[in-house]
Amino acid sequence: MCGVGKTLAEKILSVKTGGDVRPGDTIIAGIDLAFVQDTTGPLTIRQFEAAGFTHLAEPQKAALFLDHAAPSPNRGLANDHELLRRFARKTGCLIYDVGEGVCHQIVAESLARPGDVIIGADSHTVTAGGLGAFATGMGSSDTAVAFALGRTWLRVPESVRIEMKGRFSEGVGAKDAILSLIGQIGADGATYQALEFGGDAVAAMSLSSRLTMANMAAEAGAKVGLFPSDEITRDYLAEQGRAEHYRPISPDPDAEYDRVINLDVDSLEPVVARPHAVDNTAPARELKGTKVQQVFIGTCTNGRLEDLAVAAGILKDKKSVVRLIVAPASRRVLLVAIGAGYIQTLVEAGAVVLPPGCGACLGVHQGVLGDGEVCLSTANRNFKGRMGNPESFIYLGSPATAAATAITGEITDPREVI
Repeated sequence: MCGVGKTLAEKILSVKTGGDVRPGDTIIAGIDLAFVQDTTGPLTIRQFEAAGFTHLAEPQKAALFLDHAAPSPNRGLANDHELLRRFARKTGCLIYDVGEGVCHQIVAESLARPGDVIIGADSHTVTAGGLGAFATGMGSSDTAVAFALGRTWLRVPESVRIEMKGRFSEGVGAKDAILSLIGQIGADGATYQALEFGGDAVAAMSLSSRLTMANMAAEAGAKVGLFPSDEITRDYLAEQGRAEHYRPISPDPDAEYDRVINLDVDSLEPVVARPHAVDNTAPARELKGTKVQQVFIGTCTNGRLEDLAVAAGILKDKKSVVRLIVAPASRRVLLVAIGAGYIQTLVEAGAVVLPPGCGACLGVHQGVLGDGEVCLSTANRNFKGRMGNPESFIYLGSPATAAATAITGEITDPREVI
């Protein structure tokens, strides 16, 4: 496609640099938020101090999250938490302690704004792209420098347009769409590119669904996953009490893309990623008979209110026949889910509800698998050993697929039980 207009990535970065940026340019941009979590934060702080820095450029634009190993499962991680708390007291930065929730969810709820440049020492920082923010993961050293200077450098990525057409059918959602896309283009199919989602299907997508797809852009190697900021964005920000942070952002009609990929939502069906790669995908129906011992619903990918509502709707008046672990993505999600009755429904179905946080996702605690065990998870990664045991097996699916699988004890197309 030829044109002189700008993609979402080019538009945001042009504003932030005050210039006319194009793919391949190396730029220095001011940042609106830099953050770390409790596995990357300690290294960031040590790098910050080793570089001789003593003050943050803007304390209210720096945040620490205690979410990956929360509550702390051992002495060493407890000491890491204390290191982060001391740094927060010393510098005046934002800190979200144990039980507040997953960093990416809290960033979406409380901190990210359309048009922001956000960096985090976590690859799933890309989640905030669902709100129209240029959000990307960086290493601990780069994040330490951003803490101190309030700016960062990066190469402007080429953009890939994902044209989404049609409407999701019952039992099919955003997780199936992004797994289908990754299965199509591969785990390195968008390396250091901006995946920019558009089309009539996007216009009808909830903000929660957009966050899910932006979150997994990293699993295709993308630098960012970006959605336009529109009325859906405005409504979400208003729900969070942040209506004043809304600004519309959309790509120019004549924007130039590296390529365009069409994704027909009408034809999608429930998709599952098989061990041990996210792009090793197959329709859920083809995996019928694959026994599981654990189902995990939660994480920065699918621990939002909409996800718990879907799971509760399928599990209502039914019983899980396997271990069922549920981790709300934030305290706010948990409280609203309690009020809506979703938590009661899930507990009555046999679920163990974890405190808001990452839970079993990264294999530190709260759901480590045994040798040979199989888990159907709503997380974003199924690498060998990801959930704490290299002798276990992780399949990835949607909250609907997870709930259906919990009922049957084997990977199940949710359309069979809805």
